[in-house]
Amino acid sequence: MVSDRSSLRKQLALQSEFNRYEAKYIIPPSLVPQIRDFIAPFCEKDPHAEGDPPEYMITTLQLDSEGLHLHRAKSEEAINRFKMRIRTYGSDEKVPVFLEIKRKLRGSISKSRVMIPREFYNKELFCGGPQPEFRSKKEALAFFDFLRLREQMNMRPVVFVRYHRESYVGKNYHYARVTFDRKLCYRRTRDWAFPSDGDRWRAMDSTVALNRKYPGVILELKTFRDVPLWMSELTERFNLVRSGFCKYSTAMDQEARFYGEPYPQPLYEDESLLNPARIQL
Repeated sequence: MVSDRSSLRKQLALQSEFNRYEAKYIIPPSLVPQIRDFIAPFCEKDPHAEGDPPEYMITTLQLDSEGLHLHRAKSEEAINRFKMRIRTYGSDEKVPVFLEIKRKLRGSISKSRVMIPREFYNKELFCGGPQPEFRSKKEALAFFDFLRLREQMNMRPVVFVRYHRESYVGKNYHYARVTFDRKLCYRRTRDWAFPSDGDRWRAMDSTVALNRKYPGVILELKTFRDVPLWMSELTERFNLVRSGFCKYSTAMDQEARFYGEPYPQPLYEDESLLNPARIQL
């Protein structure tokens, strides 16, 4: 049994918006049933998930500049960087979407998020079109912050990322989650509209995409407060090694293998103007 939780705590990134810690691990599919059995006394099925195992589908539209500066910042491990994305859950075209900004500033991670009813979601929303009535002042501020960064860096749709998430929540903690992400895929886009199912998706959980000897599953551990002892024991029991896995950059790296170009040529004479380190985050 592990009595010192500091080793796991050092691996987890603090998300100030939700005041939580999180860590990611790439594991072989054969390990999933064993981890399920291990967490069974401490976790229960996520009420938002369906089936056995409990799952839901996530589709994310990743935004970036024409020169892919956000992807570059991640690839070069810039100290200050951020991601902009638009996310929805399931396949129902009537469910809302969520605008998100995830910032990493000198190792500290924060996340802002605002819900947009689907009837308001279109390209015009970002160009002075009709806006929804926000549920709080905090959501309104998050929305206008999203607009500011999108305009300041001329953000555009780049790629859709889709995956299925098996999700469990802690029984006795205010917030503790264990998730397994599988069936990771992506498709290039220039469109703001979310796609339906089709055959244009490319897998990104292969041995090549993940740089592993096995097709991988992404395990995430998340908690609000102090790291539960069972999470520490979990990482020790299965010899888990934290990964800085990023679904967006993995998709872009995979795409580069098809075209032989790591990045497109920038459309701006002065690239430094769009350096995320110089943008007011």
